[in-house]
Amino acid sequence: MLIRRAGLLALSAVVIVCARGVWEASHGKKLLSARIVVRPDRIRANGYDTAILTIEGHDPTPPTILISDNIRGAVVDEIVKDGRNWRAQVRAGVLPGRISLRIESPGYESSTVDITALPDFHDWAEDGTPDFLRLDDDHDQRQFRHWFTYLAEAQYFQKPASRPAEIDDCAALIRYAYREALREHDSAWADSLRLPVIPAFGSIAKYQYPFTPLRAALFRVRGGGLRPSDLADGAFLQFADAQTLWRYNTHPIGHDLGRALPGDLLFFRQGSQHVTFHSMVYLGESQVQKDGRRYVLYHTGPTGKDPGEIRRLTVEEILNFPQPEWRPIVTNPNFLGIARWNILRRGTNEF
Repeated sequence: MLIRRAGLLALSAVVIVCARGVWEASHGKKLLSARIVVRPDRIRANGYDTAILTIEGHDPTPPTILISDNIRGAVVDEIVKDGRNWRAQVRAGVLPGRISLRIESPGYESSTVDITALPDFHDWAEDGTPDFLRLDDDHDQRQFRHWFTYLAEAQYFQKPASRPAEIDDCAALIRYAYREALREHDSAWADSLRLPVIPAFGSIAKYQYPFTPLRAALFRVRGGGLRPSDLADGAFLQFADAQTLWRYNTHPIGHDLGRALPGDLLFFRQGSQHVTFHSMVYLGESQVQKDGRRYVLYHTGPTGKDPGEIRRLTVEEILNFPQPEWRPIVTNPNFLGIARWNILRRGTNEF
């Protein structure tokens, strides 16, 4: 996994904790002193930065390391034997604050050591998306695409009365699938969605919604690069319409549907006096019906008293749609192009 340590040399302080030897009253045995070293004691809350915890001693049993404060602020990735010592890699999450680590080992007094996770306000693409939200490695990107497309497509097969009430237009369907794709997919989550089938995809590892500095406010709603104040002044909200998703939460990939990846979005702008924006999800191959065909999915949105419906068309059907203003082709002036989520942005060369 990518480890980011830039800018942390000045932060490479060393914390040493020495546990006092005490008499264990019930057994009359003296607990041994443990010497614990952590360096650095400050890491960036970017999902990748690491500290190394060293527990000096010769006990053959690996220690137990528990996060007792800011439990989502870090993850203990591994504990390995290193000569007479045990070493553990502690990886930052994305929530800043103090992280308290409790170390327990047979024959030693329990000890606690703190690491500080510093806020991270980087935005390497200057698109307004904080880097702590970006899914930088292949595993997380793959899991997000699996879940986003599955959750969107699953609603097509649900009866309208069984769908979440919030799904009432094209942007609402996308917001729902995006948000739920970023959650921890445990049994409680599965029960809450009431889907007939829950696939055995893994969750993303970097973070789980809503446990980020943005909490529930996932969507960027105004332009410009990221500023620290954006996290609290309304630059991010829970709601975003199709135009906002296109402008501030995605970046363009082009107009060739053959280059789209599952989970990419198609955007259209219709009308001259009363302009409306519309969005579709590129599913790629169906995860529900394995027929080898590629699909796009969208909610038509309401028209008068008609609540609209979710439609799923093959790529061939949408490319030859009876109304040419809905065809995703470069010669259609209403087709704004294919867009990819900013959290999946990898650099200037997307392919």
